[in-house]
Amino acid sequence: QLQASGGGLVQAGGSLRLSCAASGRTFSGYDMAWFRQAPGKEREFVSAIRGSNGITYYQDSVKGRFTISRDNAKTTLYLQMNSLKPEDAAVYFCAAGRGIILSSIRVQRMYNYWGQGTQVTVSS
Repeated sequence: QLQASGGGLVQAGGSLRLSCAASGRTFSGYDMAWFRQAPGKEREFVSAIRGSNGITYYQDSVKGRFTISRDNAKTTLYLQMNSLKPEDAAVYFCAAGRGIILSSIRVQRMYNYWGQGTQVTVSS
């Protein structure tokens, strides 16, 4: 089970830190990701982090602004979002999957477990 939190209203240029608390003792074995969905748009990949080695992946539009991390001891996933832009506004979802091949790391259907989403609003 995944529980996302940390969303809110922030001005453009501001920062937010999202968290995703996971239940279960096998958290470290899961690849974890953040996806987002803006109104009227399809859900899209934001970032992912491997469970096996911590390698990270980012959507081009967030590279250099967002940082994904995980604390396996706390079974928690994070997304530090800096320099937020109005176009970053969306509902952010955390997701978990196992053994995802590199070419599919950005593919939603590869992730078996999803959190409920947390709203991020960015005012211009």
